[in-house]
Parts: sequence; C-alpha cells; structure tokens
Amino acid sequence: MSHRIPDAVRLPELTLRGVLLGAAITLLFTASNVYLGLKVGLTFASAIPAAVISMAVLCRLPGANKLENNMVQTQASAAGTLSAIIFVLPGLLMIGYWQGFPFWQTSAICAIGGILGVLYTIPLRRVMVVQSDLPYPEGIAAAEILEVGSQATQRDAATPESARHEKTGAGEIALGAGVAAAFAFASGGLRLLAESISVWFAVGRSAVQLATGFSLALVGAGYLVGIVGGLAMLIGTLIAWGVAVPWLTAITPAAGQGPAAAGMALWSEKVRFIGAGTIGIAALWTLATLFKPMLQGIRASFGAMRGGGDARPPRTERDLPAGLLLGLTAVLLVLLTLVFAHFLHQAAPTLAAAPLWTLTLGCVLFAGVFGFLIAAACGYMAGLVGSSSSPISGIGIVAVILVSLMLLGFGAVSDALASLDPAVAQRLPTALALFVTSVILAVAAIANDNLQDLKTGYLVGATPWRQQVALIIGCVVGALVIPPVLSLLYHAYGFAGAMPRPGMDPSQALGAPQASLMTAIVRGVFDHDLEWGMLGIGLALGAALIGIDELLRRRGGGARLPVLAVGIGIYLPPSIIMPLVIGAVIGWLIERRLRARARARGVELAVYAERPRRRAVLLASGLIVGESLVGVLLAGVIGLSGSPAPLALVGDGFAGTAQWLGLIVFVVVCLGFYRRVLRPQGA
Repeated sequence: MSHRIPDAVRLPELTLRGVLLGAAITLLFTASNVYLGLKVGLTFASAIPAAVISMAVLCRLPGANKLENNMVQTQASAAGTLSAIIFVLPGLLMIGYWQGFPFWQTSAICAIGGILGVLYTIPLRRVMVVQSDLPYPEGIAAAEILEVGSQATQRDAATPESARHEKTGAGEIALGAGVAAAFAFASGGLRLLAESISVWFAVGRSAVQLATGFSLALVGAGYLVGIVGGLAMLIGTLIAWGVAVPWLTAITPAAGQGPAAAGMALWSEKVRFIGAGTIGIAALWTLATLFKPMLQGIRASFGAMRGGGDARPPRTERDLPAGLLLGLTAVLLVLLTLVFAHFLHQAAPTLAAAPLWTLTLGCVLFAGVFGFLIAAACGYMAGLVGSSSSPISGIGIVAVILVSLMLLGFGAVSDALASLDPAVAQRLPTALALFVTSVILAVAAIANDNLQDLKTGYLVGATPWRQQVALIIGCVVGALVIPPVLSLLYHAYGFAGAMPRPGMDPSQALGAPQASLMTAIVRGVFDHDLEWGMLGIGLALGAALIGIDELLRRRGGGARLPVLAVGIGIYLPPSIIMPLVIGAVIGWLIERRLRARARARGVELAVYAERPRRRAVLLASGLIVGESLVGVLLAGVIGLSGSPAPLALVGDGFAGTAQWLGLIVFVVVCLGFYRRVLRPQGA
C-alpha cells in the first residue's frame, strides 16, 4: 500500500509550477465534464486522471515528489468536479429567465459554493477520513498511483527494468490502464463494442429488464468499494427493477409504448423519486449518527487553533486555522447575500426592499445551513461508493424540493408576488429556487470530491492545510472556466427547450437531462403536481432499511446494510450499478480464494494476501485511469468535431452485434482480472 511521508520530512508541496500545471489540467477536465454532463447527464471523477497527467509531467522536472503531484491532482479534481453545477444552471435558460450565462454571476455562484464546500469539509476531515473505515475508492486509487509514480522516479541503473516494474507496481497499473483504455476506445470511440447490454421482456402486463454496463472503471471502483456496499446497491437495483418497475408497468396503461419505453419512462418519472426519498432519509440518519463525531472534529479544529508551543499538532494534522475558517465562511456568506440580492433585483426590479431582503436572508440562511448538512452527507456517500458513483443529481433533487417548499411556505413570497407583474410573479419563485439550489449543488459536488482528495493526502502524508488551499485555488480556477464553456456550448448547440437562435436544429441540442428534471420538479412543486407519493414510499423504505441495518450492527459479525448505497441502487440505472456490483463480487471471490490458500499453507492471511491485494488495488486503479483518460480524450474529439460519434467505424445496424461482443470482452477482462490477482506469487 501507499508509503506515507513521515511528519518530520519536509518536501515541496504547494508550488507555483504545480499551481500552473493544475490550472492547465483544469481547462481540459472542466470543459470535458461540462460537455459530457450536458450531453448525457454524467460526469467523471477527475482526481485519478489528473494524478496520472501530473505524474507524467512532474517526473521530468527536478525535485518533483508525490506530495507535489498530490497537490496538482487535488486542485485539478476540485475544478473538474465543480462542473456538476451544470445539473441546475441551464434550467434558468429553460424557463426563460437567462438568455445566456452572465460571466460574473455564474462565476460567483460557482466560486462561493465551491469554496464553502471546501470549508465545510475541513471539520469533517478527522471523523470521516482519519478515524473512519470508509473505503474511499478513488482516494485510495489515487494514492496508489502517486506512490507508483514516486517509486518509478527513483531510478536505479543496477536494477533491471522488469524488477523495477515488479517493485513499484507500475506494470500492473499500466496493464489495467491499457486494457480499460482499449475497451473504452473500442466502445465509446469506434463503436465496435457496446457500452452496455439491456434485454426487456414482458411477464404478463409487467415489463422486466435485465441489464448491465461494461464500464471497466466501475468494475475497478466496485472492487475498491467492497462486498458490503456492492450487495447494498444490488438490493436497491432489485427493488427498482425487480419490484417497482414491474409493478408500475402492470398497473399503468402503456399508451401504445413497448415494454422498454414504458419501463424507462416510469423509472425516470416515478421510481427514481423512491430512490431520492431513500437517499434523503438515509442522509438525515447519517447526519444524526455523525453529529457527535462532527462536533468533536470541530472542537479539535478550535483546539488546534488555540494551542501553541508543545500543543502544536504534527505537520500531517494541521488544518486551516479555525479562526480563518470561520472568517472566510462569514465573508463568503456576505458575498452570497449580495449575489442573491442582485439576482432578485434583476428578476423583479419593482420588488420592495423589505421582501427583497427578507427573501435574500432566508435563502442565504438555508443555503448556508443546509449546505453544511449536504456536505457531510455527500462526503459520506463519496467515501462509501466513490465520487464517480455518488448521486449528486439525487442530492440536487432533494435540495431543489426543499428550497421550493421553503419558498412556497414563505409568507414574504406570496406578499411580494402579489405586487409584481403577473409574468414576473410566475417566473420568480422557479428562478430563485434553481439559483439557490445551484449554490447547494456546488457545495455538495465539492464536498463529494474533496474528502476523496483529503483521503489521498492522508495516505501519502500531505499537509492538510496546504491541500485545502489547493482545493480553494481549484474552485476559483474552475469558476472562471465554467461560464465561457457553458456559453460556448449553448450558442453552438443550444439546450433542450432553450435555443439561442431561431432556425437551429433541435436534434443537435444538448439534452441537459438533470437540469430539465430539476426544472420540472420546481414547476411541479409550485403547480402542486409533484410525485409526493413516490417520495413518501422512499422515505418509508429508507426508515425500514435503517432499522434492519441497526439490528445487524447490534448483532455484530460484520454484516451491514448501508442504506445510502441501497438508495443509490434505486436511483441510478443498472448500467452503472451492475459493474460496481460485479467488481465487488470479484473482490469477495478473490478474498475467499486467498483465505483458502493461506489456510492450506498454514500462514497468516495478512502475510499471504499482502502482494495479491496490492496487485488487485493497482489493477483496479489502472482500470479507472485508462477509461477516465480515454473519456477525456473522446470528449475533446467530440467537442471539436461537433459529431456525437466522429470516430465510429460502424453504423446503427451494428448495435446488436456490438452488445454481444461487448459482453464477451467484458467477461473475458473480468476473468483475466481474477486470474491475474491470484497468479502464483513468483509469477
């Protein structure tokens, strides 16, 4: 596993060349994430590819070390993650409030929300990173990559190349990355292999789907997540696709739709709200259980600030001082107040001062308090299933519902609307709800990523306060990059329901699926036709699962049922969940085999399994690296060409064959992963 730099060792970490390199990587990852998020509704975690690129560049420069590499990937991954704000902001164009993305207003929302996300995670670092046993899959993988890069730069001319690769593990990462990159290029680029397979069939009047994606990166993440989280997500998938969708399709008229169309529509419009409800109640329960440890972490931060002399904590335990933390938070909340007030004045210039400032302060208070709670919940989810699989859009759904309900029950809103022009009065609550939610989503997205980065820093021996500064720099750089990229894509393609110019081809418009969904939710709240029943079912289901998990915890034995993971399984499609489950099952099978071998040889499991486990982590990390890098490159090619499949060698008629070819290759790679990890120790 990763070698931790001791406290007494002082190495260059936050350097000027590292900051400039991080800014350059930020441009690439942020643009790619914005495009992919608007096109297909998914973004990728950029920490691992950022670590690989940083390692490749800095290893050629004198004095480079893994702590400096870690700072670069920290900065770049924060900026790339901030692009999740696209899940909300395009909704302001869809309702006709904005006609473009005003640079300073958009940048301010991104920067303020992102930096608040950084500050909110600082008091959570001890309880969620240092003292927690959460797996943090991407954080651990990034630490392994940094370790391999650090060892590989220590050249020893007397050591053969093959021996150096065996010692550092670079060969395992390269193998995993090469296989995943080839698969991702053949599927996402050449279209010779499908990215998923789905089979629909009818059982009576019920529509049933069997599906899985072929993402090798998710298989690697699933291995790092482990069997407990994997099985919990599988339970969620079975609830959604084995119970909810078949039941709803049986009782809902299909209106001429086939099983696939009817099932997907019901899952998207109804079943996902069950998942959102489950995630919501699980997040609240998680916050309740973490409340005392969080207070202890905050108290420890204040204690570190007040302590002096001999009480000074070691280098690897020094966060930003609590006084600076509180001061920055206060400044950001003041700036947020000004931004909200400006937004309201633009939306309703005739709004009187009293309701304007009442609404403004209410929204700032909500964003500030709820943002902290969301930061804790998102940090926990990222630690459980990884940043790539954490349902940020699900958190956004919960946030936008609560913001809308707050505004709906706010007396100042109805009083203010009565005095406004009817057209403005109809648009104002929806626009304000989306704008406030964008801040909360920025906080959630950054918290979702930052604790992964802080886990990586903890494993390699980074200085926390320097890493936190790098995170803030990443947020500022990302906030400056996102608005022009959004404007460029909007004016080039348009969004579904929002075209910048007449005569544009709507088939080329970017779908912005999350923004469309959240806009529909806000309108549903204010029009009183939201799917409250499904949310209620999700809340009840989550409460029941929490009870089961508590019973398992009290019985002991290691069996648990992470309710957040179950909610994720309901909310996300099986094409994402099943590769995670497959990776978790592969890890469980490997552990069983290692345990049996150790028992047969009469040696301790920890001793016998050390090298195979390290090999598995490196291979899994390589799978994540390879697919992520190809995803970045393909996004750039797609963006430059303007075609959704510029490198495709086959047409739509090859789709059926590509599905089965993809399945065969996917199975072969999974078997190869299993056999590679379990090969004889000397092989």
